[in-house]
Amino acid sequence: MTSIKQRTFVVMFIALCWTSNVLAQQKYDLLLKGGHVIDPKNKISAVRDVAIVNGKVAVVAARINPAEALKVVDVAGYYVTPGLIDIHVHVYTGTGERASYAGDNSVPPDGFTFRVGVTTVADAGCAGWRNFEDFKQRIIDRSKTRVLAFLNIVGHGMRGGKFEQDLSDMEAKPTADMALRYPGLIVGIKTAHFAGPEWTPVERAVEAGTTANIPVMVDFGINHPDKRPLSELLTRKLRPGDIYTHLYSGLRNEQLESGQVNPALFEARKRGVIFDVGHGGGSFLWRLAVPAMKEGFIPDSISTDLHIGSMNAGMKDMLNVMNKFLTMGMSIDDVILRSTWNPAREIKHEELGHLSSGAVADLAVFKLEKGNFGFVDMYGARLRGTRRLMCELTLRDGKVVYDLNGLTRPDWDKLPPNYDRTGDARWDSVTPARPVRNPR
Repeated sequence: MTSIKQRTFVVMFIALCWTSNVLAQQKYDLLLKGGHVIDPKNKISAVRDVAIVNGKVAVVAARINPAEALKVVDVAGYYVTPGLIDIHVHVYTGTGERASYAGDNSVPPDGFTFRVGVTTVADAGCAGWRNFEDFKQRIIDRSKTRVLAFLNIVGHGMRGGKFEQDLSDMEAKPTADMALRYPGLIVGIKTAHFAGPEWTPVERAVEAGTTANIPVMVDFGINHPDKRPLSELLTRKLRPGDIYTHLYSGLRNEQLESGQVNPALFEARKRGVIFDVGHGGGSFLWRLAVPAMKEGFIPDSISTDLHIGSMNAGMKDMLNVMNKFLTMGMSIDDVILRSTWNPAREIKHEELGHLSSGAVADLAVFKLEKGNFGFVDMYGARLRGTRRLMCELTLRDGKVVYDLNGLTRPDWDKLPPNYDRTGDARWDSVTPARPVRNPR
């Protein structure tokens, strides 16, 4: 009996040592192996391995020993990038208010982000200072997607004409005070949809932005070329770092009758004004975008203007907009730059949009598909293309939140007959194994 106990002890001791040795070797929770990494901040565009531990990027290197990782995912043949950042969305939904972007016109963020590689969005002015905290409690605090916000200069937010045309509700001080109450969460001030000829919305937005030290994003509303010309907005009213969105709408004299880009855009860019796509349901035209691209006027950031009127129209989603620029001749590296590191800098969140060691492990894995594709503008005109990026895998804080084709998953017929959840909470937030209960 003693001999049996001794042998049992020896076997258990060896097993324990082996397990401890394996665990000691596993420095990383997850290893993405062999993908083409595009990390514009760090000027990486090459085949690299990416190791992740505790929700952070541990190291990006030419070769990382797979034995050092708990989970290894083969991403050879795919592109690996920072998680995409969409700085123009409308996600203040759930209030039940009809025909309102603080209501039924907005969409729930998690339904439109991870499946296209987006991990961070900025709501573009749905809420003002009066209802921002409801937006925070209702959407921001409950979403898996990282949701930031541009605060509307209109105190009641983007709730339709009777609110958005009310100059008396455009107050710089309470807007700035709310932004200062939530630094980092409120990333800018938004002015939008104004129909009048006055400069009040822009001037008060800039005043609030200056006080809170954050940028202003401008949707320039109804065109008034005589009383409120685009050239004055871009070259006199906006500050360096402020953002002009809906760049390719053609609705506000962005393009001259000759077909050339308005020279004011080039002058404003020299001053440091930022130009954002903001595609939306009615703000993107091939007849403006294609010649502007050929003339060399390309966007600083790519964004969607996601809402119920754009999600099933020409815009569709972030990747569809990115693929339009790919089709117009922009390189994959530049498309990723304008969808990750550039927008991160524009909203002053430079901890995002890159894969530096220690950075938050928000990543996307893309496949480049070749075939015959069509991309549609706001009026239904099509541009044909032969390439498009499709999202295979998305990580948020180092954990899988979307896996289109099961890159991280085992084949079912290789598992035990009574198999259960296949993930591990250290790298998976979709189907992590259930925690083991204490038998006591």
